[in-house]
Amino acid sequence: MRAPARPRARILLPAALTAALLAGCSSHPDSHSHSPATATDSAGAVWKPKPGLAWQWQLDGEVEPTVDVPVYDIDGFENSKADVAALHRAGRKVICYVNVGAWENFRPDKDGFPRSVLGKNNGWAGERWLDIRRLSVLRPIMERRFDMCRDKGFDAVEPDLVEGYGNDTGFLLTAADQLRYNRMIADIAHERGLSVGLKNDLPQIPQLLADFDFAVDEECAQYDECARLTPFIKAGKAVFHVEYKEPTSAFCAESRRLGLSSMQKKLELGVWRKPC
Repeated sequence: MRAPARPRARILLPAALTAALLAGCSSHPDSHSHSPATATDSAGAVWKPKPGLAWQWQLDGEVEPTVDVPVYDIDGFENSKADVAALHRAGRKVICYVNVGAWENFRPDKDGFPRSVLGKNNGWAGERWLDIRRLSVLRPIMERRFDMCRDKGFDAVEPDLVEGYGNDTGFLLTAADQLRYNRMIADIAHERGLSVGLKNDLPQIPQLLADFDFAVDEECAQYDECARLTPFIKAGKAVFHVEYKEPTSAFCAESRRLGLSSMQKKLELGVWRKPC
């Protein structure tokens, strides 16, 4: 993960918000335009976002609900069922941001993690890597978190920090450990009727493509890696992509060619966005 967990947000919706955007999906498990018509789903179907859907990703500050996009990605803990419902009434699909790879000392369930699974600091204040080998310990914790996303009405989950094996976590994590953990995370989401995105774990896309419904990527253009996300696009699965340092002039043409849903954001992930 190049940019771990960020400040969290709460959404405040103005009463005057009445414009409705349609949101799109496909009932096919492999399911470029910014057309809202590509984000509607049939009753009871797990949402399958298609390539090219425009999105807003806001984890800092009061969520601004009037951005004209069909997809919002917001913090699962800091937003309520009513907040999610309000976005749904405006036609949005809503993704639940949840950290699954690091312990956070500011979350209400922080005391549920035994100290034995807490590793090194991940570079962000109050956060420590998790020992993802401890599936029997972490699964019930993550199940409760995904229960929260489901019960609040979210359509999908963005599990953060699912590439600990490539970082100095304090544990001897292997690629195989990460595959097992990431598949467990995907299973937990699907068991709850939530779609789930693979976040930044580019080396394992070939092994995990079938398990995840979309991808979320940070800075693939800066590191000249965006083509590695092509399998998701070819499978009819959206890739939600942001750059922090690169200007849109440096990556938007390539993003459009590849079919990515790209924008420039500031690292704190506030309201500001500059889409392709």
